[in-house]
Amino acid sequence: MSLTIPKFTLPFSSPARNLTCIAQLTNVPAKISTTPSVSVGRREGLFFLTAAGAAIAQLLPSPSKSLALVLEADDDLELLEKVKKDRKKRLERQGVISSSVAETGYLQELVYKLSKVGQAIEKSDLSAASSVLGQNTNADWVQNVNKAFTKLSSSSEEKTEVDEFNSSLASLFTSVSKQDVEASKVAFVSSASALEKWIDLTGLNAQIKGL
Repeated sequence: MSLTIPKFTLPFSSPARNLTCIAQLTNVPAKISTTPSVSVGRREGLFFLTAAGAAIAQLLPSPSKSLALVLEADDDLELLEKVKKDRKKRLERQGVISSSVAETGYLQELVYKLSKVGQAIEKSDLSAASSVLGQNTNADWVQNVNKAFTKLSSSSEEKTEVDEFNSSLASLFTSVSKQDVEASKVAFVSSASALEKWIDLTGLNAQIKGL
């Protein structure tokens, strides 16, 4: 035996009004919710929580970034301190140079003497070179030059060049007195090179002419 369910057409086009009509016919109270419900599954909830956590993590600095910022700040402070120290040394050096008029005069005389000695050696005229240099390293002009070296040398590099110059100058005196042209040339070049390096290190390029 088959049961036939009759078909009928709802009288209204609005679902809400049709539901109210059915409820009245069947004596079932109709409750219409105007707020749509949203059902979120477990997988979707985990996804949203993960995405929110990632967004917050991007806003907060990571430990490695924080460490990098601290190290960068330390580098900036060290660089600033170095600049201050370099400036202080430069000002102190300028003060020493300004108060060393006599010493720079001794050094200028040295440059002129070496120039004349070099010209004489180039002509193989060691007698002329000897007359410019003097008898030995005890000459007054040599003593005056070493006074200037002592006052104006502050770093170990500068003092090393002073030692090199004095050693080469002593060899120059010896070579010239022995009338050894080739040895005199070598000693002259070494002396001039050491003096030039020392002047560069001390920053006296503007005060000493003829190099």
